[in-house]
Amino acid sequence: MTTDPIDGAALLDEVERFHRRFNVFPREAAYVAVTLWDAHAHLIDAFDGTARLAFLSPEPGSGKSRALEIVETLTPRATTTVNASPNALFRLVELPEGRPTLLFDEIDTIFGPKAGDNEPVRGFLNSGYRRGGKMLRCTGDGANQTPEWFSSFCAVAMAGLGSLPDTILTRSVIIHMRKRAPNETIEPYRRRIHEQQGHALRDQLADWAATVADQVAQAWPQMPDGVTDRPADVWEPLLAVADAAGGHWPERARAACVELIQASIDQDEASLGVRLLTDLRDRVFCGADRMPTAAILEVLHGLDDAPWGDLNDDGKPITSRGLSKILGQYMTPGHKPIKPRGIRMGSTTPKGYYAEDLDDAWARYCPPPQRIRNIRHTATSQVTGGESVADIARVADTKRHTAPEIDARALRIAH
Repeated sequence: MTTDPIDGAALLDEVERFHRRFNVFPREAAYVAVTLWDAHAHLIDAFDGTARLAFLSPEPGSGKSRALEIVETLTPRATTTVNASPNALFRLVELPEGRPTLLFDEIDTIFGPKAGDNEPVRGFLNSGYRRGGKMLRCTGDGANQTPEWFSSFCAVAMAGLGSLPDTILTRSVIIHMRKRAPNETIEPYRRRIHEQQGHALRDQLADWAATVADQVAQAWPQMPDGVTDRPADVWEPLLAVADAAGGHWPERARAACVELIQASIDQDEASLGVRLLTDLRDRVFCGADRMPTAAILEVLHGLDDAPWGDLNDDGKPITSRGLSKILGQYMTPGHKPIKPRGIRMGSTTPKGYYAEDLDDAWARYCPPPQRIRNIRHTATSQVTGGESVADIARVADTKRHTAPEIDARALRIAH
């Protein structure tokens, strides 16, 4: 009796659709990467290395834990932990039934600023990235202890706030999660129903993996131009899975590889970022469509009830660099980090920020404004008046001046 071969591309399509039912990822490339990661966990013994998968966000409620929950239903011998000891992790990897897929939720509790000394866990995650990764531990009772090597090589996915140690980030495919926008909807996840559906796909992935294991073990996938060294090590198993599946997956995988590598950016303190976004929307821009950095900083420094006047440890106010660093962790509607850009104001083009670049972050992270302002302007005019930028913001808020007048006063500060 013969059975029809499993269509790997169609199966990966089904896995991707399953994620889309319950997860809103920040970009299309993330769906590709996570789907390939799910499949690669079933082929872990065919690879020399494994990519870590990291769902990170600056704020709670961004869908990280749900993403990890869906991964759990699709991967072999999945084990979720919040704060396991290193010794428990070593022994878990050595269980006779096979390598587990380790899922760390709230990874920030392990590596966050209040986590204490977790170098053994960091060492476990770092060494387990490559086949042959081992950690030395003593076993036995009392004085009758002997050194013993434990394997740490296994698939690991993580979810948490903020960032991770650089040594882990460089071994990871990073998905920077965002809060869902009002127009982004997902299907409610009901474990009793949907876990079984995920497990059915998991079993199909296992069956397909068994048919391509030898092919994948001998594969040397071609890397996109410019992808070398550690990023190439991270993406090699995922590209090998895509090549084995065929169809549109090899092309999509390489496009996702390039996009996600370029999209990896440093994260900053989460709550501070939302505070800054909210102050920019409600107390700085106040309906303006663009503001020079100098004007933004003057308003922020003048807010007595905000931290921007003495943000740094030395009591100095937030700078243009600090402003760019915090805003850079959020994305524009075009899925690019928010960055300052030139603003045409009269005969000069000072650096500043456009409201259109901030709109998406405002919608996702800021509480609803007390009232909706619909002032957007593009015109500029001659400099008039002698108000400070703080006065300009208050003027805009009360709508005593037209948008071009606000623009002109901001131009004066930019000079």
